[in-house]
Amino acid sequence: MKPMTEKHLAILRRHMVEVVDLHFDLASEEIGKDKLDARVADAMRAVPRHLFVPAPLAALAYHDTPLPIGFDKTVSQPFIGGLMIDLLDPQPAHRVLEVGTGLGYQAAVLSELAAEIFTVEVVEEFAAAAELILRQLGYLNVEVRTGDGTRGWPEHAPFDRVLVTAAAKRPPAALVEQLRPGGRLVMPVGTDDIQHLTLFEKNQDSTLESREIMPVRFTKLEVDA
Repeated sequence: MKPMTEKHLAILRRHMVEVVDLHFDLASEEIGKDKLDARVADAMRAVPRHLFVPAPLAALAYHDTPLPIGFDKTVSQPFIGGLMIDLLDPQPAHRVLEVGTGLGYQAAVLSELAAEIFTVEVVEEFAAAAELILRQLGYLNVEVRTGDGTRGWPEHAPFDRVLVTAAAKRPPAALVEQLRPGGRLVMPVGTDDIQHLTLFEKNQDSTLESREIMPVRFTKLEVDA
């Protein structure tokens, strides 16, 4: 069998986005819309997801399923990853904080959508691998740091958007503090047993409003000792 070319991979990415759109339609009552944002769809079609998973799993990269990346972690199902970024609504001038880099896939998608991406990863091996992949692919508006993401990245605050890819009972106080009034924070909220993907919006008086979107299952947000 011939090896897949970029043409073949582009077809798989288009199909992946079509499946994400199908999920949006089926879950439209929970999400509040029936289609993935066009800019997010374009970004997901542009980013080579197969390069952000372990090489033995590259052939599965465009399936609508989470994939293991090591250290008992996964890269999210494309539908859930796309939904989180859609809810975040990153704009071209925005500065975005991501907590939980993994191997860098969602940071790459965000890179296509916003001006500056700052991403923090507690697993040193992930952070190093993600930084290498992102640099090699030319995502130069992404900065990666190893550390406790619950502390945010105060040197670059305030952020217009904050994305957290692990679950906690509530948004960490430092992340709320570093979110600009009028900004959005998206994360799974709950315990190991019950979690909901939740959108938070910060009012001008710094209070938070929240909206639960749908049940999800993520790993627990880790704090670096």
